[in-house]
Amino acid sequence: MNSDLNVALKAARKGVETIKSYRNKKLNTREKGFHDLVTDADIATEKEILSVIREHCPDDSILAEETLATHSLTDNRTWIVDPIDGTTNFAHDFPIYCVSVALWEHRQPKTAVVIEVNRNEEFTAEAGLGAFLNGKAIQVSATDNPRDAFIATGFPYNDLSLIDSYLKLFRLFMDELQGIRRPGAATYDLCCVAAGRFDGFFEYSLQPWDVAAASLIIKEAGGAVTNWMGEDNWLFGERLVAGNNRIHQHLLKRIIEYIPPEFRQNVDIAS
Repeated sequence: MNSDLNVALKAARKGVETIKSYRNKKLNTREKGFHDLVTDADIATEKEILSVIREHCPDDSILAEETLATHSLTDNRTWIVDPIDGTTNFAHDFPIYCVSVALWEHRQPKTAVVIEVNRNEEFTAEAGLGAFLNGKAIQVSATDNPRDAFIATGFPYNDLSLIDSYLKLFRLFMDELQGIRRPGAATYDLCCVAAGRFDGFFEYSLQPWDVAAASLIIKEAGGAVTNWMGEDNWLFGERLVAGNNRIHQHLLKRIIEYIPPEFRQNVDIAS
Protein backbone atom coordinates (compact mmCIF):
# COMPACT_ATOMS: atom_id res chain seq x y z
CA MET A 1 0.00 0.00 0.00
CA ASN A 2 1.25 3.48 -0.77
CA SER A 3 0.95 6.36 1.67
CA ASP A 4 -2.26 7.70 0.09
CA LEU A 5 -4.07 4.42 0.60
CA ASN A 6 -2.82 4.27 4.16
CA VAL A 7 -4.20 7.76 4.80
CA ALA A 8 -7.53 6.85 3.20
CA LEU A 9 -7.81 3.70 5.31
CA LYS A 10 -6.88 5.51 8.49
CA ALA A 11 -9.43 8.25 7.79
CA ALA A 12 -12.21 5.81 6.86
CA ARG A 13 -11.57 3.61 9.88
CA LYS A 14 -11.70 6.69 12.11
CA GLY A 15 -15.05 7.46 10.52
CA VAL A 16 -16.32 3.96 11.29
CA GLU A 17 -15.31 4.34 14.94
CA THR A 18 -17.22 7.60 15.16
CA ILE A 19 -20.34 6.14 13.56
CA LYS A 20 -20.32 3.22 15.98
CA SER A 21 -20.07 5.62 18.93
CA TYR A 22 -23.45 7.08 17.91
CA ARG A 23 -25.31 3.78 17.62
CA ASN A 24 -26.83 3.85 21.09
CA LYS A 25 -27.38 7.59 21.24
CA LYS A 26 -30.46 9.57 20.39
CA LEU A 27 -29.72 11.16 17.03
CA ASN A 28 -30.44 14.77 16.18
CA THR A 29 -31.84 14.57 12.66
CA ARG A 30 -32.90 17.24 10.20
CA GLU A 31 -33.70 17.48 6.50
CA LYS A 32 -31.08 19.43 4.58
CA GLY A 33 -33.15 18.96 1.43
CA PHE A 34 -36.28 17.21 0.23
CA HIS A 35 -36.17 13.73 1.84
CA ASP A 36 -32.42 14.24 2.39
CA LEU A 37 -31.47 13.56 6.01
CA VAL A 38 -28.41 14.63 7.95
CA THR A 39 -27.67 13.65 11.55
CA ASP A 40 -25.18 14.85 14.13
CA ALA A 41 -23.37 11.56 13.49
CA ASP A 42 -22.77 12.62 9.85
CA ILE A 43 -21.26 15.91 10.97
CA ALA A 44 -19.07 14.36 13.67
CA THR A 45 -17.92 11.55 11.39
CA GLU A 46 -16.95 13.93 8.61
CA LYS A 47 -15.02 16.09 11.10
CA GLU A 48 -12.97 13.09 12.25
CA ILE A 49 -12.28 11.89 8.70
CA LEU A 50 -11.14 15.34 7.60
CA SER A 51 -8.91 15.73 10.63
CA VAL A 52 -6.94 12.65 9.57
CA ILE A 53 -6.65 13.83 5.97
CA ARG A 54 -5.52 17.32 7.00
CA GLU A 55 -2.97 15.90 9.41
CA HIS A 56 -1.27 13.87 6.70
CA CYS A 57 -2.05 15.90 3.56
CA PRO A 58 -2.43 19.54 4.66
CA ASP A 59 -1.98 20.98 1.17
CA ASP A 60 -4.62 18.84 -0.54
CA SER A 61 -8.11 20.06 -1.45
CA ILE A 62 -11.21 18.49 0.06
CA LEU A 63 -14.74 17.95 -1.26
CA ALA A 64 -16.95 16.61 1.54
CA GLU A 65 -20.71 16.15 1.63
CA GLU A 66 -21.66 17.95 4.83
CA THR A 67 -19.19 20.83 5.20
CA LEU A 68 -17.16 21.34 2.03
CA ALA A 69 -19.56 20.46 -0.77
CA THR A 70 -18.85 21.87 -4.21
CA HIS A 71 -19.59 20.96 -7.80
CA SER A 72 -16.22 21.56 -9.36
CA LEU A 73 -12.88 19.83 -9.51
CA THR A 74 -9.40 21.03 -10.45
CA ASP A 75 -6.20 19.19 -11.29
CA ASN A 76 -5.16 19.46 -7.65
CA ARG A 77 -5.12 16.45 -5.36
CA THR A 78 -8.67 16.37 -3.98
CA TRP A 79 -10.11 14.12 -1.29
CA ILE A 80 -13.81 13.36 -1.85
CA VAL A 81 -15.57 12.20 1.31
CA ASP A 82 -18.98 10.82 2.22
CA PRO A 83 -19.05 10.32 6.00
CA ILE A 84 -22.20 8.17 5.95
CA ASP A 85 -23.61 6.99 2.66
CA GLY A 86 -26.98 5.58 3.63
CA THR A 87 -27.85 8.12 6.32
CA THR A 88 -31.55 7.24 6.20
CA ASN A 89 -30.65 3.58 6.75
CA PHE A 90 -28.43 4.57 9.66
CA ALA A 91 -31.07 6.82 11.21
CA HIS A 92 -33.57 3.95 11.14
CA ASP A 93 -31.05 1.34 12.33
CA PHE A 94 -31.17 -0.45 8.99
CA PRO A 95 -27.81 -2.18 8.56
CA ILE A 96 -26.40 -0.92 5.27
CA TYR A 97 -24.35 2.28 5.40
CA CYS A 98 -20.80 3.12 4.44
CA VAL A 99 -17.88 5.47 4.86
CA SER A 100 -16.40 6.53 1.52
CA VAL A 101 -13.02 8.21 1.01
CA ALA A 102 -11.47 8.86 -2.41
CA LEU A 103 -8.44 10.75 -3.67
CA TRP A 104 -8.61 12.30 -7.14
CA GLU A 105 -5.73 13.92 -8.98
CA HIS A 106 -5.69 15.56 -12.41
CA ARG A 107 -9.48 14.96 -12.43
CA GLN A 108 -9.01 11.19 -12.26
CA PRO A 109 -9.55 8.77 -9.37
CA LYS A 110 -6.31 7.62 -7.77
CA THR A 111 -7.16 5.95 -4.45
CA ALA A 112 -10.42 4.62 -2.98
CA VAL A 113 -11.66 3.18 0.30
CA VAL A 114 -15.24 2.20 1.13
CA ILE A 115 -16.11 0.52 4.43
CA GLU A 116 -19.53 -1.02 5.06
CA VAL A 117 -19.83 -0.44 8.79
CA ASN A 118 -21.93 -3.38 9.99
CA ARG A 119 -20.13 -6.15 8.12
CA ASN A 120 -16.74 -4.43 8.44
CA GLU A 121 -16.12 -4.92 4.74
CA GLU A 122 -13.22 -2.81 3.51
CA PHE A 123 -13.20 -2.25 -0.25
CA THR A 124 -10.01 -0.66 -1.56
CA ALA A 125 -8.45 0.25 -4.89
CA GLU A 126 -5.54 2.15 -6.34
CA ALA A 127 -5.44 3.18 -9.98
CA GLY A 128 -3.74 0.48 -12.02
CA LEU A 129 -3.27 -1.87 -9.06
CA GLY A 130 -6.59 -3.73 -8.83
CA ALA A 131 -9.49 -3.83 -6.36
CA PHE A 132 -9.69 -5.66 -3.04
CA LEU A 133 -12.14 -6.68 -0.33
CA ASN A 134 -10.51 -7.11 3.07
CA GLY A 135 -7.19 -7.56 1.31
CA LYS A 136 -8.33 -10.17 -1.22
CA ALA A 137 -8.54 -9.35 -4.92
CA ILE A 138 -12.05 -8.99 -6.36
CA GLN A 139 -13.47 -8.78 -9.86
CA VAL A 140 -16.81 -8.14 -11.49
CA SER A 141 -19.05 -11.03 -12.42
CA ALA A 142 -18.86 -12.97 -15.68
CA THR A 143 -22.64 -12.87 -16.23
CA ASP A 144 -23.32 -12.16 -19.89
CA ASN A 145 -27.01 -13.05 -20.28
CA PRO A 146 -29.38 -10.31 -19.05
CA ARG A 147 -31.87 -13.00 -18.02
CA ASP A 148 -29.35 -14.07 -15.38
CA ALA A 149 -28.45 -10.56 -14.28
CA PHE A 150 -28.92 -9.43 -10.69
CA ILE A 151 -28.70 -5.65 -10.41
CA ALA A 152 -29.06 -2.81 -7.93
CA THR A 153 -30.67 0.57 -8.25
CA GLY A 154 -31.70 3.50 -6.11
CA PHE A 155 -35.16 5.00 -5.91
CA PRO A 156 -35.07 8.76 -6.50
CA TYR A 157 -36.01 10.66 -3.37
CA ASN A 158 -35.10 14.33 -3.92
CA ASP A 159 -35.67 14.68 -7.67
CA LEU A 160 -38.88 13.21 -9.06
CA SER A 161 -38.55 14.72 -12.52
CA LEU A 162 -37.75 11.37 -14.11
CA ILE A 163 -40.08 9.25 -12.05
CA ASP A 164 -42.51 8.22 -14.82
CA SER A 165 -39.78 7.19 -17.24
CA TYR A 166 -37.84 5.59 -14.41
CA LEU A 167 -40.80 3.44 -13.38
CA LYS A 168 -41.29 2.27 -16.97
CA LEU A 169 -37.62 1.30 -17.09
CA PHE A 170 -37.89 -0.39 -13.70
CA ARG A 171 -40.90 -2.39 -14.94
CA LEU A 172 -38.95 -3.52 -17.99
CA PHE A 173 -35.99 -4.65 -15.89
CA MET A 174 -38.28 -6.57 -13.55
CA ASP A 175 -39.47 -8.54 -16.57
CA GLU A 176 -36.17 -9.18 -18.35
CA LEU A 177 -33.61 -9.48 -15.53
CA GLN A 178 -33.30 -12.06 -12.78
CA GLY A 179 -33.66 -9.61 -9.91
CA ILE A 180 -33.38 -6.01 -8.70
CA ARG A 181 -32.46 -4.77 -5.23
CA ARG A 182 -32.42 -1.36 -3.58
CA PRO A 183 -30.14 -1.48 -0.50
CA GLY A 184 -30.25 2.29 0.00
CA ALA A 185 -26.55 3.17 -0.23
CA ALA A 186 -25.19 3.69 -3.74
CA THR A 187 -21.60 3.39 -2.56
CA TYR A 188 -22.28 -0.12 -1.27
CA ASP A 189 -24.27 -1.07 -4.38
CA LEU A 190 -21.31 -0.14 -6.56
CA CYS A 191 -18.85 -2.04 -4.40
CA CYS A 192 -21.09 -5.10 -4.65
CA VAL A 193 -20.84 -4.78 -8.43
CA ALA A 194 -17.05 -4.75 -8.07
CA ALA A 195 -17.20 -7.88 -5.91
CA GLY A 196 -19.41 -9.73 -8.41
CA ARG A 197 -22.47 -9.82 -6.15
CA PHE A 198 -24.45 -7.53 -8.43
CA ASP A 199 -23.95 -7.64 -12.18
CA GLY A 200 -24.95 -4.03 -12.75
CA PHE A 201 -26.28 -0.79 -11.29
CA PHE A 202 -28.04 2.37 -12.42
CA GLU A 203 -29.34 5.43 -10.61
CA TYR A 204 -29.87 9.16 -10.90
CA SER A 205 -29.68 12.06 -8.43
CA LEU A 206 -26.27 10.85 -7.35
CA GLN A 207 -23.64 13.19 -5.95
CA PRO A 208 -19.85 13.04 -6.43
CA TRP A 209 -19.23 11.74 -2.91
CA ASP A 210 -21.61 8.84 -3.66
CA VAL A 211 -19.53 7.56 -6.56
CA ALA A 212 -15.97 8.95 -6.35
CA ALA A 213 -14.48 5.99 -4.49
CA ALA A 214 -16.70 3.07 -5.48
CA SER A 215 -16.45 3.76 -9.20
CA LEU A 216 -12.67 3.39 -9.10
CA ILE A 217 -13.14 0.12 -7.24
CA ILE A 218 -15.45 -1.12 -10.03
CA LYS A 219 -13.01 -0.08 -12.75
CA GLU A 220 -10.09 -1.76 -10.99
CA ALA A 221 -12.25 -4.89 -10.65
CA GLY A 222 -12.64 -4.99 -14.45
CA GLY A 223 -16.01 -3.27 -14.76
CA ALA A 224 -17.39 -0.29 -16.64
CA VAL A 225 -18.74 3.03 -15.37
CA THR A 226 -20.34 5.73 -17.53
CA ASN A 227 -23.05 8.33 -17.45
CA TRP A 228 -26.42 7.65 -19.08
CA MET A 229 -25.06 8.75 -22.45
CA GLY A 230 -22.29 6.17 -22.31
CA GLU A 231 -19.69 8.87 -21.65
CA ASP A 232 -16.90 9.06 -19.10
CA ASN A 233 -18.02 12.35 -17.59
CA TRP A 234 -20.00 10.99 -14.64
CA LEU A 235 -18.58 12.38 -11.41
CA PHE A 236 -20.82 15.46 -11.32
CA GLY A 237 -23.41 14.27 -13.79
CA GLU A 238 -25.83 12.66 -11.29
CA ARG A 239 -26.70 9.83 -13.71
CA LEU A 240 -24.58 6.69 -13.55
CA VAL A 241 -24.70 3.16 -14.96
CA ALA A 242 -22.14 0.49 -14.07
CA GLY A 243 -21.55 -3.22 -14.29
CA ASN A 244 -19.51 -5.88 -15.91
CA ASN A 245 -19.00 -4.92 -19.54
CA ARG A 246 -21.86 -7.00 -21.00
CA ILE A 247 -24.51 -6.04 -18.45
CA HIS A 248 -23.38 -2.42 -18.41
CA GLN A 249 -24.00 -2.26 -22.16
CA HIS A 250 -27.42 -3.86 -21.80
CA LEU A 251 -28.49 -1.45 -19.06
CA LEU A 252 -27.18 1.51 -21.03
CA LYS A 253 -29.06 0.41 -24.15
CA ARG A 254 -32.35 0.20 -22.24
CA ILE A 255 -31.78 3.57 -20.55
CA ILE A 256 -31.22 5.20 -23.94
CA GLU A 257 -34.39 3.53 -25.24
CA TYR A 258 -36.65 4.43 -22.30
CA ILE A 259 -35.30 7.72 -20.88
CA PRO A 260 -35.95 10.85 -22.98
CA PRO A 261 -32.73 12.50 -24.22
CA GLU A 262 -33.23 15.64 -22.17
CA PHE A 263 -33.20 13.53 -19.01
CA ARG A 264 -30.19 11.45 -19.99
CA GLN A 265 -27.94 14.49 -20.18
CA ASN A 266 -25.65 15.31 -17.33
CA VAL A 267 -27.11 17.79 -14.89
CA ASP A 268 -23.77 19.49 -14.27
CA ILE A 269 -20.58 18.86 -16.19
CA ALA A 270 -18.42 21.28 -14.23
CA SER A 271 -15.84 18.60 -13.57
